[in-house]
Amino acid sequence: MYLIEPFQYAFMQKAAVASILSGLLCAVVGVYVVLRRMALVGDALTHGAFPGMVIAYLIRGNLFLGATVAALITALGIGAFARKRSVYEDTAVGVTVSAMFAFGVLLMSYTQSYRDLSSMLFGNILGVTTVDLILLGVVTIGVIGTLFLYEKELILFSLDPTYAESIGISVHFLRSLILTLLALTTVAGIVVVGTVLTTALLVTPAACARLLTKSFKPMMRIASIVGVGSCLGGLYLSYYVGVSSGAAIVLIATTFFGLAFIWKTVRGE
Repeated sequence: MYLIEPFQYAFMQKAAVASILSGLLCAVVGVYVVLRRMALVGDALTHGAFPGMVIAYLIRGNLFLGATVAALITALGIGAFARKRSVYEDTAVGVTVSAMFAFGVLLMSYTQSYRDLSSMLFGNILGVTTVDLILLGVVTIGVIGTLFLYEKELILFSLDPTYAESIGISVHFLRSLILTLLALTTVAGIVVVGTVLTTALLVTPAACARLLTKSFKPMMRIASIVGVGSCLGGLYLSYYVGVSSGAAIVLIATTFFGLAFIWKTVRGE
């Protein structure tokens, strides 16, 4: 009874679908983020999406679309700067994201109330619309399909980029591809937990899986279970306890990580 009671409401049904899609997508892409040590880039893209959301809010457009466009611009900007040997990747991230986030803050001065933007910062999964679900579904299918198509190249690039380049694989293309997919994925996370907490949804399930296995495919499966389970668990806490769903999702994922860390420590690994 307690398991199905929340889903008698349409908004909870939509939130559950959004949770499953976002949790799965963030977990799968998060494995590449952890292996490539791109957590900083993931955090940057969530902030880079902010001005797009503000613009969409000001013109009464779809926040999901606004965030997607801004995140893609940020990812392409980072990729373009990083191609120059005179600019390190972390420098490209810092310059691009600082500019995008500052632009978003500047645009906020045109809003009537900062409270109207709280869902952008902290998420509003209970307010997900049918259009948001359709867009989220398209993004999920597109990103996971692309990862499957370039799976071997991306795994090799993530584990040994030097060897990948030596056998003729275009590392510049793969770097741009990962940045683009990561940009789309961060937008999916923003729908659930907002710009402030999306990095945790990307990194924590994958980091938990990394503690439990060294094999790539099992890592994907474990991360997906942790990601989706954390999102659905956060929904239940939000419904029954009345807490923030975004914060609950991140804390549940962190609990999984903590348990995995303790298990690995006890085993002496």
